[in-house]
Amino acid sequence: MQTTYLVFLLQIVVLVLIFIFAAVHSGMASFRDAGEGLIGPRAYRVLFAGISLPLAVSTVVYFINHRYDGMQLWQLQGVPGLHELLWISNFISFFFLYPSTFNLLEVAAIDKPKMHLWETGIMRITRHPQMVGQVIWCLAHTIWIGNSVAVATSVGLIGHHLFGVWNGDRRLATRYGESFEVVKSRTSVFPFAAILDGRQKLPKDYYKEFLRLPYLIITGLTLGAYFAHPLMQAASYRLLW
Repeated sequence: MQTTYLVFLLQIVVLVLIFIFAAVHSGMASFRDAGEGLIGPRAYRVLFAGISLPLAVSTVVYFINHRYDGMQLWQLQGVPGLHELLWISNFISFFFLYPSTFNLLEVAAIDKPKMHLWETGIMRITRHPQMVGQVIWCLAHTIWIGNSVAVATSVGLIGHHLFGVWNGDRRLATRYGESFEVVKSRTSVFPFAAILDGRQKLPKDYYKEFLRLPYLIITGLTLGAYFAHPLMQAASYRLLW
């Protein structure tokens, strides 16, 4: 009974951590216009990152430390080729997760942070690449780990990003009005939907939109993060969270 209670508690804790991060992250994003009006775009970006990053790190550390402590629901790690398939899926997910690398100076608040209406590159595939990338990442990790902690984590993260789809569109509509509606009509939330139904017209040289330095940076960071997994795990274990 005690073991069952502790396992249940793990799911509750990880969901609470995700909820706190999601509430702060989405809440501060929603108040971005008002906040930037009070203290300026750069200061608000620093404040946003200063509050969000510690919450994100604490959630990630807790997940790393307890990812194998949940109730085992399935065990597929011995299936031939599954690791390679999920590794590729994970790798692809980061090309969706980090479209902000196109504006590294804005991310670091060196340049003035701005809201953008993108319609090229990864945005041709989906208007909300971070949501798609998060879903791919969650599915890959949940399939591999196969326990209740992984499922709870995925439910929380995917739920947060689905809310972000609605909230992001709402914020862009408020900021850009008709201009956003035009972009919205030519893009889709579901991957490739706008391309398949003809709303998104691909130029002949569309592939050149992917031959850019940011995608090379993403490739390097993703490979680096993969090979740094043992270091990340060791650092997390030392925190004893």
